[in-house]
Amino acid sequence: MEFIEDIAALEALYGTPGAASLRKVAGHLTPLYASWIDRSRFVVLTTVGPDGTDGSPRGDDGPVVLQLDPKTLALPDWRGNQRLDSLRNIVSDGRVSLMFMVPGSNTVVRVNGVARLTADEDLRARFEQKGRHPATVIVVTLGEVYTQCARALIRAGLWSRNDADGLPTPGEILAEVSKGEEGGKPYDDAWPERAARTMW
Repeated sequence: MEFIEDIAALEALYGTPGAASLRKVAGHLTPLYASWIDRSRFVVLTTVGPDGTDGSPRGDDGPVVLQLDPKTLALPDWRGNQRLDSLRNIVSDGRVSLMFMVPGSNTVVRVNGVARLTADEDLRARFEQKGRHPATVIVVTLGEVYTQCARALIRAGLWSRNDADGLPTPGEILAEVSKGEEGGKPYDDAWPERAARTMW
């Protein structure tokens, strides 16, 4: 198998981008980009650090980010598994990408920028949910924002199908990887109560 290892060879395979794919890029949140992102309750956060990359799903009951100004987004870091993969990366290397989705829309809005992490009490308080505040907030300085072509979501039928029947559960996967030392049915059975108790 031969691999493509130079940009000229890559571009020769694909040709040049269409004019609209370049013109849709903005260096700040225009009113329509701001409106679109405000409707999103789900984003994939991608970071890069000394040990590699990390992609992390983030969701909230309402807008997933707070728009501080046309160049700045704030993303709360709610309780999770405490691995801190994304946060470690941000502290080491602030480059981030955000991929916003809205159920029912095949459009994805992408943001590339630079992030910093803060535990500022006033900013954390702006995200209060059920008396709880996030431990930290990821503050993203936007470099570019643009829409992603809808073909991938259309191909996948993401919003029009349910393929979940028969999927392995997190408990089954944990039991497999730990060779039965953890996980299994008890892990899965305890998850709904654990999630309800630690959602925010």
